[in-house]
Amino acid sequence: MAAFELLLSQARRHCFPKPTSQLSLLLRSTSTSPFLQSHRTLSSSSSPPDPTPQPANPPNDEQQPTSTKPQPPSIQPVSYAIKPKDPSPPPQNPPQSAPPPPRPETQAWTREDIRYVKDVPNVSPISYPTRVAPLPEDRVAEEGGEVGEEKKGVDEELAKEVSRIQEESRRVSRWGGGLRGVEEERVAFPRIIKQEQKNKKVIYDLQEAIRLVKANAKTSFNETVEVHVNLAAELRRTDLKLDGVATLPHGTGKVVKVAVFAEGSAADEARAAGAAIVGGVELVEGIKSGTVKADFDICITTHQFVQRLQKLGNVLKGRMPSTKAGTVTDDVAKAVREAKRIVKLNKKDKAAVVHAGVGKVSFSEEDLRENIGAFVNALLLAKPPGLKKSSKYAGYMNAVHICSTMGPGFPVSIQSLSIAADRYTRLQLN
Repeated sequence: MAAFELLLSQARRHCFPKPTSQLSLLLRSTSTSPFLQSHRTLSSSSSPPDPTPQPANPPNDEQQPTSTKPQPPSIQPVSYAIKPKDPSPPPQNPPQSAPPPPRPETQAWTREDIRYVKDVPNVSPISYPTRVAPLPEDRVAEEGGEVGEEKKGVDEELAKEVSRIQEESRRVSRWGGGLRGVEEERVAFPRIIKQEQKNKKVIYDLQEAIRLVKANAKTSFNETVEVHVNLAAELRRTDLKLDGVATLPHGTGKVVKVAVFAEGSAADEARAAGAAIVGGVELVEGIKSGTVKADFDICITTHQFVQRLQKLGNVLKGRMPSTKAGTVTDDVAKAVREAKRIVKLNKKDKAAVVHAGVGKVSFSEEDLRENIGAFVNALLLAKPPGLKKSSKYAGYMNAVHICSTMGPGFPVSIQSLSIAADRYTRLQLN
């Protein structure tokens, strides 16, 4: 009997739902044996006894007889409906209206808040009414075909708008397409912007450049015609020296003071050629002692007298006679005449530009042309041998300009200079 009760208890735990069934109520009401009472108290799965037992079948009024010895009921298969996963319990109370949201408590501004807000400008929002033109489909006729007052107002606004647009179009056409012309000038993006090109430098022929130099010399004194030759960049090197002289057929136009150290007949020839200072040993001693000023431009001597000039090396310096420069010669008269017409080519600055005066503005155009041709020819003969990657003119003479002392410069083409140099060479050969 105890085993049967235990089996019944296990079946009730696994098969019955949590709500108490009629079978459990029946067992509770009919079971009065002390064995079952002790079993209920000791079993962990049984619930505590209810002090107010209820009848097993409350709808029936008939009292079922209770027996001292309970009869075990027969176990029958029971099927239950499938429970939903999340059954919603029926509402116990009717739905009530949601309580109103609590109002936010207003808090007084602190001194710290006012410090950050005091500088903020007061900006009040402004809204403007939107103006929309009425559309035909928005106009709905009233019943009976009568037009209401509202429809009449809309029609009037539409008519005013149409008349305003027509008036603007007539005004534009009356102006002769002023605004329309402005719109036509607009170019779609992107547009090509023409780059402003600077006026290219005009290179003149030698004859025309000489004419322009003479025309732009407007000072009161007789200006000197200067030639500026921009040589190759390699000539900036100190090892590439440019030494030599150019003999101008018509002279430079300025007074050149020549000193001749010679004795005897050579001294007489020098005086006849126009030398400013002529002397021998007494002239050397006077220059050495300082009694005679060495204020001459060129110094010429003979081969017999050149050894005595070694004492004046510190005084003469760059004016010291030399065979290479042509100032040590036995033909003293010719040397004196050429000395008044020569131009040194060693006046080269750090930018490899040679500057030289080739005459005066008072010279004729032909004389200036021959002097410039002689200067260019001498410059070609004095070309340093270490200069690489250069032809006769290209790579050696980059640009040539001529100007007067106070006038503007004019670039000269290399081709016209080459013609003038070749012409001077032919004249010398003849």
